[in-house]
Amino acid sequence: MRLVRYDRGGTASVGVLDPQANTVVDVEPESAGMDALIRAWSPDLAERLSQAARGGAGTPLDQVRLLAPCQPGSREIFCVGKNYLEHAAEFERSGYDSGPAQASAGSPYPVIFTKAASSVIGPNDGIPNHADLTSALDYEAELAVVVGLGGRLIAKADAWEHVFGYTVLNDVTARDLQRNHQQWFLGKSLDGFCPLGPCLVTRDEVDASQLAVRAWVNGELRQSANTADLIFDIPTLIATISAGITLEPGDIIATGTPSGVGAGFDPPRFLRAGDVVTVEVERVGRLSNPVVAG
Repeated sequence: MRLVRYDRGGTASVGVLDPQANTVVDVEPESAGMDALIRAWSPDLAERLSQAARGGAGTPLDQVRLLAPCQPGSREIFCVGKNYLEHAAEFERSGYDSGPAQASAGSPYPVIFTKAASSVIGPNDGIPNHADLTSALDYEAELAVVVGLGGRLIAKADAWEHVFGYTVLNDVTARDLQRNHQQWFLGKSLDGFCPLGPCLVTRDEVDASQLAVRAWVNGELRQSANTADLIFDIPTLIATISAGITLEPGDIIATGTPSGVGAGFDPPRFLRAGDVVTVEVERVGRLSNPVVAG
């Protein structure tokens, strides 16, 4: 099932996307927001929503404005650095790699950091270039895992049962801030630096262990890899994070980006106002955002 949040007359609503009819069927009052829907999820609720989507009169997708499928500000955004070997290598060569994670490629432990929830924006929203703060604006296409069943000390063998579904995330980064501050939070968390969307696909529809991940800038393919190439797979990430942190329904885990980021080119190919970044995860969705002055 493909779930979306969308603007309906100034109010955020939750709906089921019908990709064949290209319509959205509202599921209120079945839910009071995406977080509540995730917490209430059950086979019976899923069946009711599926029937409503099949039998309901949907609103054409081009008549609504899609929002980030996960409610911004409500849950944590955990991210993983250097989780594809080729990207780890390109980043270490780039001159922007610094701080405690500098020597982490090849480590038995994943690099975990966070993005501010206030950085979340939705499909087609503008990514501010923050020209007063950075001249090294970069993109990172990623598969994002959304937690369904929370918990702590989750074993790798049980990890998939804690996944609600998946969405697409662009881990926008100010490389110079990332380098200069010797840590990653500021360079990853400026306003608008976490585009999410376009939908939240439930776990039953996707085998996340083998999905193509791609990114284009102005139509030019820059990144292309597969989640099968992850150094640390999704169960490992869930087990690692939950070892001492209780995961909650709606938490997001961004699984890392492949090679082809702007910092990896010689010379670097960073984003400018007017560029359009499109990131795609196979069977999950395609997310496009323009870069705007601001």
